[in-house]
Amino acid sequence: MAVKIKTKYGVIDVSNKVIATVVGASATANYGIVGMASKNALRDGMNEILNRESYQRGVVVKSKDNKIVIDVYIIVGYGLKISEVSRNVQNSVKYNLEHQLGILTKAVNVVVQGVKVLDD
Repeated sequence: MAVKIKTKYGVIDVSNKVIATVVGASATANYGIVGMASKNALRDGMNEILNRESYQRGVVVKSKDNKIVIDVYIIVGYGLKISEVSRNVQNSVKYNLEHQLGILTKAVNVVVQGVKVLDD
C-alpha cells in the first residue's frame, strides 16, 4: 500500500519501502540508537541489527484518516534513558516524514526490541 499525495499537477505515490527507508534513517541518526530491529524478531533472529537495505523489516506503516501511523522497532544502547531516546526518535521521524516527503503522521510508536552494550 502506497501513500498518495494529491497536488494540483497530479498524484504522487510514495511506496511503503521509501517511507520505511526515511523512517529508518531518521531513527538511526539519533544518539543512543544502536540500530533497527526486525518487527518479527523470532523469525528473523533476535540479535540481528538491520542494515540500511533492510529498514522496511523494522518499520510498519499503516494509513488512518489520511495520515499514517508508524511503528519503529529499535535497539538502544545500554545505560541510556530509553524514554528520552525513544522520544527523540518520535520527534525526528515525524519531522523528517513531514518535511522530506510531505506526509502527515498521526502517531509514531517506538518499540524497543533490545538493549546492547556499546563497545568503548
